Amino acid sequence: YILPPGFRSAGVHAGIKSDPARHDMTLVVSDSPAAAAGVFTRNRVKAAPVKLDMERISSGAGRAIIANSGNANACTGEPGLLDARRMAALTAQATGLDEADIYVFSTGSIVVPLPMAAIARGIGMLAGTFSTNDLHAPGGILTSDTVEKTATTTVLIDGQSVRLSALAKGAGMIEPNMATMLCFVMTDAAVESPALQAALNTATGSSFNRISIDGDMSTNDSVIVLANGRAGNTALNPAHPDWPVFLEALKALSLHLA
Repeated sequence: YILPPGFRSAGVHAGIKSDPARHDMTLVVSDSPAAAAGVFTRNRVKAAPVKLDMERISSGAGRAIIANSGNANACTGEPGLLDARRMAALTAQATGLDEADIYVFSTGSIVVPLPMAAIARGIGMLAGTFSTNDLHAPGGILTSDTVEKTATTTVLIDGQSVRLSALAKGAGMIEPNMATMLCFVMTDAAVESPALQAALNTATGSSFNRISIDGDMSTNDSVIVLANGRAGNTALNPAHPDWPVFLEALKALSLHLA
């Protein structure tokens, strides 16, 4: 698992989980503006961060992912929505990014309010430690998982080496349509936003949406892709001659993690 050029990440223990040996917060940042695409749970009940991200993904752009485990911020009403927005605002303050470019993810126990003191502490810790060679980000999103789930693949686009890397979590409440599952994909490919969304829809349809574990659909399922264009290729869309190469790489990455 190696981050693509132009991305940095971090994972810390902020105190959401009781075990200090377990990380419970993750930050991923693109050093430059990125195209963004997302796929989210089809459950009628959606957690606060999912509602927030579904609003923001319509921009087709993003810069950062802030996530916590140990608490799903689900079924928490209006206070939960305010907490999700506060989580983004705190991340914006700590990183100097535009709040609208920050996507928020939570996973863990439902109906319990987010411990915002721990969240704020964790964001400060993350902003001070994120780097290109961080190894802790994958652990910050795990709940009942027994192993970290990561993957990296490299392909040639316009003769340039392009990397796709991802981290994911999920071990239960899976079927139908993803479930208690998060997946963050980062790539240095340049991709037009509508094309990126179409590619993600295709990739999740042949991977994460085919997993069956226990027949329970969750409130927080989310997959997001950030593409920052650092590879310097001509922006990908279905008319690009190397579009099938990128699409197959994203599908293979998703299927491997699934």
